[in-house]
Amino acid sequence: MWLRLTTEKVREYTTQDDRLLKDCGILADRDWRSALLGISACGGRFGDWNGCDRSRAMAQVEKKGGLLRKASSTKKPLKEKVVLMYDEIFKNEDPAKNCPRFWEELFLMKVNLEYLEAKLESVDGDELMKLKDNINSLFQHCIVSLNEEHQIKVVNALQTLCALIRGVHQKNKPTSGFDIINILMGFDKAELRMKNLMESLDTLLCGDGSESLKSLCLKLLLCLVTVTDNISQNTILEYVMINSIFEAILQILSVASSRGQHGYDTVVLLALLVNYRKYESVNPYIVKLSIVDDETTLNGMGLVISQALSEYNRQYKDKEEENQGGFLSAITNMVGNMFIADADEKISVQTNEAILLALYEAVHLNRNFITVLAQSHPEMGLVSIPTTPTLPTTPTTPLGNISPTSDVMNSSELSLDPNLQTSNLLITFLKYCSIVMQDTKDEHRLNSAKLCLIILTCIAEDQYANAFLHDDNMNFRVNLHRMPMRHRKKAAEKNIPSRPLVCAVLDLMVEFMVTHMMKEFPMDLYMRCVQIVHKLICYQKKCRVRLHYTWRELWSALINLLKFLMSNETVLLGKYNIFALALMVVNLFNVFITYGDTFLPTPSSYDELYYEIIRMHQVFDNLYSMVLRLSTNSGQWKEPASKVTHALINVRAIINHFNPKIESYAAVNHISQLSEDQLLTVQRLNQGKWFALARIGSVDRPWDISSPAANCTGFMKKFVRSRTLS
Repeated sequence: MWLRLTTEKVREYTTQDDRLLKDCGILADRDWRSALLGISACGGRFGDWNGCDRSRAMAQVEKKGGLLRKASSTKKPLKEKVVLMYDEIFKNEDPAKNCPRFWEELFLMKVNLEYLEAKLESVDGDELMKLKDNINSLFQHCIVSLNEEHQIKVVNALQTLCALIRGVHQKNKPTSGFDIINILMGFDKAELRMKNLMESLDTLLCGDGSESLKSLCLKLLLCLVTVTDNISQNTILEYVMINSIFEAILQILSVASSRGQHGYDTVVLLALLVNYRKYESVNPYIVKLSIVDDETTLNGMGLVISQALSEYNRQYKDKEEENQGGFLSAITNMVGNMFIADADEKISVQTNEAILLALYEAVHLNRNFITVLAQSHPEMGLVSIPTTPTLPTTPTTPLGNISPTSDVMNSSELSLDPNLQTSNLLITFLKYCSIVMQDTKDEHRLNSAKLCLIILTCIAEDQYANAFLHDDNMNFRVNLHRMPMRHRKKAAEKNIPSRPLVCAVLDLMVEFMVTHMMKEFPMDLYMRCVQIVHKLICYQKKCRVRLHYTWRELWSALINLLKFLMSNETVLLGKYNIFALALMVVNLFNVFITYGDTFLPTPSSYDELYYEIIRMHQVFDNLYSMVLRLSTNSGQWKEPASKVTHALINVRAIINHFNPKIESYAAVNHISQLSEDQLLTVQRLNQGKWFALARIGSVDRPWDISSPAANCTGFMKKFVRSRTLS
């Protein structure tokens, strides 16, 4: 009776690992002797179990050392059996020599990851070379155990592989002088063993087995991919390229139940595999991803990405509402407004660059994925997923830390409720961009904002994407987040009009231009913003799309940008070629001036364009004086300044034509300063009179900027490396 009650009590304290093993259909064979020893140490009394439980909790400190009992003057330290077996592996003898069933028994025991990794860490390079045969045997028997019927062996083998791969890679320092492949597998057997490993993982991922096992397989693959700082220097990935698991990845994304459990890890794994030696050699994952045309698979991938970005947006919105509500917050804002410094506290939510990288690869490599951006679904609160993915870490449980199932991820077709605002992946991404692009002062967020703009550039270059961006029948209310500024009020969500999606993209570009004229000037981001606007306008000109948009906001932002460049000429010229950006802005005005009749919505839009140019003529005059001064000198800026001088011909023609007429009108009517209506009247009276306008350069490419794929190779390498490091 006592033994039965004790056994039940021990089972009550079963760890989370064992519960996950049972989820795999495993009835774990625990070593009850250790538990009973603990009870007998309490005198064998059932009522003293709680005291023993407290002692066991304190003993968790010794877990890394694999101790069940500390050493004392009368007793030797008691270690777990698995720890003793690990110690046998780290001796210069074959552990199976005296125990033929050594490897079979090893994988029946619960893995002690902490001890195994610590043991590998404590061994120096020379000692590790001496242990090569034993480590080769351990790696080989792990692979063999993946094909066992008893899933407890499979789970333990997967976890052991994670610890082994990480531990050996951590010893691969420049001074160690050994090769990872030789230590893990041996040169002569590496190809065969990696082939067997990848085939086993592929079978487990595609089979009807437990979702827990599939999750652990993905964790092992992520561990394998992210174990080095630079993914392209991970030589083991050559075997992953040869023995592809691409079909298994597609299967997970196409099946709703698997996607809900493993979609996040799968998408991130694919994004990382695509970036292995992406620019140096032929990567089979790039080739295969570029030709995927299965709608279910692509929609599944889009749902995973959308869910992750939506979760980030939701977290930011929750924090924003926390900071805005309450009487104390109102008092704080009132006091803060008395000072010059920014009273608004920046809201910080950790960004998800891994999923952003996956979106870039999908948009950039697969043209069919563009259709997924427009797939509509109800805009709703989505289930949380980890904001900090556990990619490079070794799982400490059979499952590790996986993303929870979401209804949105589990379904590729969603019924629309007429009371719900519809959304899509592009809208979710635009909202994400509006948050990330607010604060670019630290390098981490600056790189995230840059990748967002690169993705938007890819979208703006695509013909089909432009078609649905400008479709009048696809109108949405897109609530972009705006940086808090004292001179403007926050727009109410209910006042946001329903418009084509291109309006939201233009709003995002204008918002960035207006809010980032600062000392640490993000030159590259500004150039990409202007480039995106130019590509959208070129599509409108080509297809004669007359977009009803508040163009004056864009023109005003561009002119203020020129004003900022001139005001900070001395500081900025020491860091950047500001004439390249100035040329892009001026040429954008040239597109409006010479081709505006093909895409501006009404004739009055031309009047507003001329009004903005005339009203801010001093900016253009000062710009012309600056570039003329530098173009007549023999310095390094002579050529770029000369290009801007030439590009200003049309703007100066408008100013020189209308300014004398305006001054004459003001003198005749005794008006010191004309109002907007009076200026527009003068314009209309003199608009019919002839003055020369020039067509400058190519409309579709008025400046020499290559495509985003060719222009961001160095950045993408650096970005991917930062993701593997994190």
